[in-house]
Amino acid sequence: MNVSVLGAGTMGAGIAQACATAGHAVTLFDAAEGAASAAHERVRSALDRQAEKGRMSPGEAADAAERITVETRGLADAVASADAVIEAVVEDDEVKRRVWAEVGQGAPRKALLCTNTSSLSVTALGTASGRPEALCGLHFFVPAPIMPLVEVVRGEATTGDTLARAERLAESLGKTPVRCEDRPGFLVNRLLIPYLNEAATLADEGTSTPDDVDRAMTLGANMPIGPLALADMVGLDVVLSVMESLHREFGDPRYRPAPVLRRMVRAGHLGRKRGRGFFEYGGT
Repeated sequence: MNVSVLGAGTMGAGIAQACATAGHAVTLFDAAEGAASAAHERVRSALDRQAEKGRMSPGEAADAAERITVETRGLADAVASADAVIEAVVEDDEVKRRVWAEVGQGAPRKALLCTNTSSLSVTALGTASGRPEALCGLHFFVPAPIMPLVEVVRGEATTGDTLARAERLAESLGKTPVRCEDRPGFLVNRLLIPYLNEAATLADEGTSTPDDVDRAMTLGANMPIGPLALADMVGLDVVLSVMESLHREFGDPRYRPAPVLRRMVRAGHLGRKRGRGFFEYGGT
């Protein structure tokens, strides 16, 4: 299958790696100059590390990296021969709508159209594409090559055939798909992000230190990772974006974003990907 991945950030690069490792040919595109090439090199390094750990052979790692082609001419060229398009651009409604309007014009009529949005309306993006019956949510989790779950989200006009094709694509990557309706936060983020938000509030109020907030949940609730470390892994900009979406859609004060998230995002302290969030990360 020819899979076009749009967006070469943390999620886009991870999705491209997952697809290439599974044997799919991947076209990776990002509107920012040099971003897709840099992501390709990150994927190559990640695959090499997998080989060093014995999780694949050096030859398998090299083959997977070679299955990724970086497209530099433009979005239309990136999707022109796609069997499936997976959009993973910045979590901004206006940007995503513009992307999908262009994809709807340029992708083959048979192409499966998928958005990796974590909080925006799949139905609205489908409408923007002009092909709402062919578009669904295909929501991966960080880190995309490793996490086994993918949410398959049905927009109001998404057909059953589209959902079935998306599930088959997810299964081809070794993922377990779960279906859900197009509701704010879908399944996982509706439960998870308010939890992370409350942990941020506790730390900001001085109820406890970030270290002890996380220690309380790993040792007291048997969580594999603390909420603030997880927020840093997800990206504080993503956590904030999802909380804003939940608050906007439901109008419920329990979904009010923690003020500290706004301050940290404004300062560029987005978590692991920027080397600093609630914790600092050397060598990032």
